[in-house]
Amino acid sequence: MPHEKNTQVIDAEGFRSNVGIILCNSKGKLLWARRIGQNGWQFPQGGINRDETPEEALYRELMEEVGLHQSHVEIIGCTQNWLRYRLPKRFIRHDLAPVCIGQKQRWFLLRLNCDDARVKLDMTDKPEFDQWKWVSYWHPLKEVVAFKRKVYKSALNELAPLLFNNQVQDTER
Repeated sequence: MPHEKNTQVIDAEGFRSNVGIILCNSKGKLLWARRIGQNGWQFPQGGINRDETPEEALYRELMEEVGLHQSHVEIIGCTQNWLRYRLPKRFIRHDLAPVCIGQKQRWFLLRLNCDDARVKLDMTDKPEFDQWKWVSYWHPLKEVVAFKRKVYKSALNELAPLLFNNQVQDTER
């Protein structure tokens, strides 16, 4: 979703409300997507519109970014609180009002319950991603851009027990 949409929610501190999507398969691997035309990889994420709950935004973004319907996934869990990150100064657009200085996110852990051939990255006129792959649970911490790393670590740490039944998994953290 473009940041310019006036339906986006930016709070008084300058943080844009957003959902993050951690999608796993039956083997506990996570969907990791490459930003279109870039070498940056991330989880799907997107803004919450004024008229949406975080869960409604989750399903809209899931369809827009990876082509999956609500019926293709099940929610395993969600972070209890908003997780925040600040944008690097070079990404802050001071010509827009209100100014967005970062994101506050609710992260959802989902399980794919259909064939992964249903994943489609071209569901909108302006796709966010051009490639995706399954990766180990802690792998994203190695590749995500530095300014998002703390939020990714917090979300993965909070949601891991829901996926792994409180058992320690990969040692990549």
